[in-house]
Amino acid sequence: MIIGVPKEIKTNENRVALTPAGVMEFVSRGHKVYVQSSAGEGSGFPDDEYIHAGAHMLPTIEDVYAIAEMIIKVKEPIEKEYKLIKPNQLLFTYFHFASYEPLTMAMIESNAICLAYETVEAADRSLPLLVPMSEVAGRMAIQQGAKYLEKPQHGRGVLLGGVPGVPPAKVLILGGGIVGTQAAKMAAGLGAIVTILDVSLKRLRYLSDVMPANVITMYSNEFTIRRLIQNHDLIVGAVLIPGAKAPNLITREMLKQMRPGTVIVDVAVDQGGCIETCKPTTHDNPTYIIDDVVHYCVANMPGAVPYTSTIALTNATLPYALQLADKGWKKACTDNNELRLGLNIVNGKVVYKGVADAFGLQYQEVDTVLS
Repeated sequence: MIIGVPKEIKTNENRVALTPAGVMEFVSRGHKVYVQSSAGEGSGFPDDEYIHAGAHMLPTIEDVYAIAEMIIKVKEPIEKEYKLIKPNQLLFTYFHFASYEPLTMAMIESNAICLAYETVEAADRSLPLLVPMSEVAGRMAIQQGAKYLEKPQHGRGVLLGGVPGVPPAKVLILGGGIVGTQAAKMAAGLGAIVTILDVSLKRLRYLSDVMPANVITMYSNEFTIRRLIQNHDLIVGAVLIPGAKAPNLITREMLKQMRPGTVIVDVAVDQGGCIETCKPTTHDNPTYIIDDVVHYCVANMPGAVPYTSTIALTNATLPYALQLADKGWKKACTDNNELRLGLNIVNGKVVYKGVADAFGLQYQEVDTVLS
């Protein structure tokens, strides 16, 4: 198969979808890999390393899309890329369709095969291609939250871990999944008082067992959220519903219950956000203020640490990408139910129910496109 790796063109996205080590794996199996020149530079991988691994370098993004049977990316295609996508071309990337209708409609129109990292699902309901970036984003949420709690950033002027004689900050984490767990570890390690909310008692029991004493677990409901937001300094939105829009757990009117300078970091923003007032921001302009509450809503947080993120992502995606290349997408998705669940849009048909429901589109069973 011919694999294409374009340079990411979303604002401040420095990650690349494939490391030179990944290229070598494809080439050793007889596949051809075309990488856009300088695609890996932002992650610390120069063109020479790709060439040494066996890749062919192409000068433009148009060249890569034109030649590739499978495009491997990090972020969803943006408007400039829509016209480059060919019918029957396989795109393997993060899409987060349910949060952005124009992308969904463009991919339906393209007649391409859209296989989304975020809905590849293992038998235990885990999301193996979301895990590495969720780990990065969860840890970064605390780094960024700590910074924006500083007074020059319009925060409350609170040091996350406090000092002897001064109590530490209080951190509220909405969701006890991968993002929430990693955020809690970071915040607890810095000495903050951490509360994790979740609706799964099984998950809360597990977290209660493994977390340090400065992490409290509580069952999530509106009453509890309304009470806790009044005295917490940093709030992390970490709720994910696979392939669907995140629920709004904090509404606009609830901001008035927070203290001025409270910081919100909504990691779920690329799935629509779990705080009503959150909207996607960029690393160039990461925050905005509503009702004296600082909102940090960067949609590609791991893009700020691209070396770490790129290696972590390739480690997770490569085994699946090799199956797609070795067998072709139909057989790979038939043989591997995890990949099958990753199919969202195929030749103009929406085959993932969460995406269809988000926009009232016709849903078609995925088996109909695999037969």
